[in-house]
Amino acid sequence: MATPISLSLSSLSSKSQQLVRNERRMLAASDDGAMTKLIQSTHAPDGRFVDVKPILQVIDNVLHHIIPNIDHAMNGGTGHIDALDDRTNSYVIDGALDALAYIVHKICCEVSCKCSGGGDAHATTMGILNMLSNYSWDAKVVLTLAAFAVNFGEFWLIVQLCTSNSLAKSVALLKQLPDILEHSQTLKRHFDALNKLINAMIDVTKCIVEFTELPSEFISIDVPPLSTAMAHIPTATYWIIWSVVACAAQITGLVGMRHEFITSTSEAWELSSLAHKVSSIHEHLQGLLHLCYQRIDEEKLMEAFEDFRRTIETPQMDNLKILLKIFRKEETYYLLNPDKTKVLNDVLRRKHVLLLISDLDISQEEIRVLEALYKGERVSCELNYEILWLPIVDRSTWNDGYEQKFLSLQSIMPWYTVNHPFAIEPAVIKYIMEVWGFVKKPIAVTLDPKGKVLCPNALNMMWIWGNSAFPFSSEKEESFWKAEAWTLELLVDRLEPNLPTWVSQQKVVCFYGGVQMEWIESFTTATKGVAKALDIGLEMVYVGKNNAKERVKKITGLIKEKQLSHAWEDDNVWFFWNRLESMLYSKTQHGKTVENDAIKQEVMTMLAYDGSENGWAVFFSGSDEMVRANGDKVISSMESFDEWEKLAKQMGFIPALRKQLEGITDDHHCTRLILPENSGGIPERVQCAECGRPMEMYFMYRCCVE
Repeated sequence: MATPISLSLSSLSSKSQQLVRNERRMLAASDDGAMTKLIQSTHAPDGRFVDVKPILQVIDNVLHHIIPNIDHAMNGGTGHIDALDDRTNSYVIDGALDALAYIVHKICCEVSCKCSGGGDAHATTMGILNMLSNYSWDAKVVLTLAAFAVNFGEFWLIVQLCTSNSLAKSVALLKQLPDILEHSQTLKRHFDALNKLINAMIDVTKCIVEFTELPSEFISIDVPPLSTAMAHIPTATYWIIWSVVACAAQITGLVGMRHEFITSTSEAWELSSLAHKVSSIHEHLQGLLHLCYQRIDEEKLMEAFEDFRRTIETPQMDNLKILLKIFRKEETYYLLNPDKTKVLNDVLRRKHVLLLISDLDISQEEIRVLEALYKGERVSCELNYEILWLPIVDRSTWNDGYEQKFLSLQSIMPWYTVNHPFAIEPAVIKYIMEVWGFVKKPIAVTLDPKGKVLCPNALNMMWIWGNSAFPFSSEKEESFWKAEAWTLELLVDRLEPNLPTWVSQQKVVCFYGGVQMEWIESFTTATKGVAKALDIGLEMVYVGKNNAKERVKKITGLIKEKQLSHAWEDDNVWFFWNRLESMLYSKTQHGKTVENDAIKQEVMTMLAYDGSENGWAVFFSGSDEMVRANGDKVISSMESFDEWEKLAKQMGFIPALRKQLEGITDDHHCTRLILPENSGGIPERVQCAECGRPMEMYFMYRCCVE
């Protein structure tokens, strides 16, 4: 029959009472400067090296074998469990502990002796710190924890085996250990608190060891956050050793109490309070460790960034070294070729390569237009260049939806693509964004066969002049602009297949835009009436509005249904406005301003017209005679044709219309110019298309454009 268990606090032994008082006093005391100085005064390392990692591995193995067994026993289980595999390398451990067995044994004796005699926990802790004065902080905690693992491991082996092993039973009798399994429910709170504290001790110890392993080439011990952490480690070491003493005292208190023993809710509370404190220390150190890793990652990123910068700015024998550095070292340098089979990226060696850089929102129109250049004229002209798609993504928000979007885009691209966005080296992404200026709008960086950057964004010249701009160098772009003028051909390029015929027939060609159907009907009807009155040939083409795909598609359908004019399809509308933006960015990239460049002034006027919700129109006669106006002015002129009809018959349609428009004043107008961010830069000064005054700059954030 089991002996009744006493739960009265009055029966607490004097050593337990003293430990409780000591713990309460020390837990209440703050870790002030005086305490830190006291701890630091025990530290006098002599440079000896202790390989703590294998020792900590054994400690972790010991304690994490014990804790599940305790939980199993406390929950009513019998026998023992041994679910954890022992992967300890005995040879390595023997080497690490070869010269440390004595000091571990010495700590064991110190802890056992002081706990058995009811010693002061603080004094015991300071004694161990003095004993370990010549060791580093990480060695102090690991060696102390090793001593505890020895004591606790021996204790639990006896408790676990005493019911099935005669030797263990005899030792338990000699030690007069209580039957832990029999009284498991009474001791449950006690051991739960003990387990929490042990886990917290292991966590903090691992954290301290991890700080000592941080690479010194990327983070300095004298600079925050590492310097901050190192200032907290002595106090953390003190509390780990204190916790070992507290745990050992609780276990030692069970010796000699086979027939009656004492449990106290206050003892469990003291262990829980200590576990809370040690856990708080761990949380604080973990935060600092996270900051350290952030600093290390930043330094590694900057080192890789500078390495890539040096490589790309240094003349190479070919482009392969640069292509290799684009990808993470741990990645296999695979690309998908146009046939969607894996190839090594040396297939691009000594070729002109366009690095197509975008996010996953690259438009279908952009892909189709670029595909036409890549597969069309490029083949007929035998232009030797390849395209490699580098998608820039936010790894922190990556999910299955983005994965599918990437695969979908990859499948329709007829050029080389990366195997996965994560294969791109982060430092290269930083370079792409900071040096090449990628934000959101796609760019194409051209590399010649030797890896020299010919242009930070060739898409501008590709949209404007197509493959005739090959090899897409900034010098070639500048030479093209020197030969250009603001003509009908520059504005429209090959978007209107009937244009050569209309020009040869000396017809007036009108391109117009906007999304107000009522204005479109009134304008086209009035303009046709003027042309009929003057007996001149007139062709009108609706070019839509930028970033208003669905509205333009609806209006295009109505225009065709009512036979008001010609109207372009989606790809042509997108390409028309994208070419105008490319002209602006290209001019800006070459340092042109509206004051010294007529083409840039005309382009900005067209884009400003599009920024308004109202309509607009531009008329051409021949290749270079033109006039333009916003919707209100041009329809007012057409509806008041009788005022300038005689002048039109004398001067011609376009000169007369220009004179008529100059006579119309509009003091109350609102002109907007909406430009997406691009590597070409945003012009600092923009003039109003209506009055010529400088426009104010505002920031607009827009998503979900049509």
